[in-house]
Amino acid sequence: MKLHVFNPEHDIALAVNMEQFTAPHAARELRADLGYLPALWAEDGDMVLVDDVPAALEAVRHHGDDAHEVIFVTDRDLQQLSTLSPMKVESWGMNKSLVKRLLACNADFTAVLPNDAQLNTIRQMSNRRFAATHILPALVASHPRFVGKSTYFTGQVQSLKTLFNQPHQRFVLKAPWSSSGRGMRYVDHDFTPHVEGWCKNLIHRQGGIMIEPQYDKVLDFGMEFEVSAQGDIQYLGLSLFSTVHGAYLGNIVASEETKRQEISQFISLDLLNFLQRTLHSLLVAEVSGKYVGSFGVDMMIVKLADATELCVHPCVEINFRRTMGHVALSLSTNDVPQPKRLMQITYTDKYRLKVSLAGDDLATPYTF
Repeated sequence: MKLHVFNPEHDIALAVNMEQFTAPHAARELRADLGYLPALWAEDGDMVLVDDVPAALEAVRHHGDDAHEVIFVTDRDLQQLSTLSPMKVESWGMNKSLVKRLLACNADFTAVLPNDAQLNTIRQMSNRRFAATHILPALVASHPRFVGKSTYFTGQVQSLKTLFNQPHQRFVLKAPWSSSGRGMRYVDHDFTPHVEGWCKNLIHRQGGIMIEPQYDKVLDFGMEFEVSAQGDIQYLGLSLFSTVHGAYLGNIVASEETKRQEISQFISLDLLNFLQRTLHSLLVAEVSGKYVGSFGVDMMIVKLADATELCVHPCVEINFRRTMGHVALSLSTNDVPQPKRLMQITYTDKYRLKVSLAGDDLATPYTF
């Protein structure tokens, strides 16, 4: 049996790196409204930790056969369990504050939760610097149509003025740890006092900033993986999604073949296959034995001014946690033909996971 936890505040918790952590209101609301989500990928009989069981039962009802027969539990229910054996914990992401929360519910969780050293490894690998140093350069060197550069800067912010004030140069500044769309700034020829102050504050709080060129993006996509306790890395499938300035907008739910055909409109399947194989080899070398669980590699197809063909940024970032791409995969099937669907998180009076029919052309609706 497994205990599943949806903790969307995970990326923020990594940045704060404290056991006692209060997530922002929006993250707490997202967790409360969508805490039932693991029912979409859990196995029948698994437990899912939620804030409110009746609310979770009502929300999951709208997903029909996409959801499994899980047992919703609260923190209080965990406190009353007499035994946790044999229990495994699968969270959206693992961090100090979640470990503290589960141990406060039941000290027996100690046997199935990562220790301090393992938590530190997860945090360091989740730093954007890890992918920029260990994965991206090797991928770019492996094929002439792979592009991408990311620099970790820790120096005096004043020295960036010369770099950023160059004409025809556009940059993206990123926090080493940040959640979807947050912790990012775009600089177009003008290093303003506001951006300068943001950089100074970020270097003070997180030790540095990531500096990357802006690209003319054509398509967002990614590859989803899972690492077993034995260190085996399994490729789970492609993710086709949309972002604006890094903020997540939605995913396409479709078969693997449909997604491959969509990407083949922009790059060859041979190049896509080469990317998957090369990336897998690098992940085996850099990730196996250090991390256990789900993770995703975000990528994008880009247009370069001096290139005659579209290129691929093969590793925009690695999320060492479950991703919305994994959620989309849990709603997909490769066995039975199904119409393309669009998966989005919407908000009116509360957060909802909305899944609706998508158009025939997957290339244009990515602005949603």
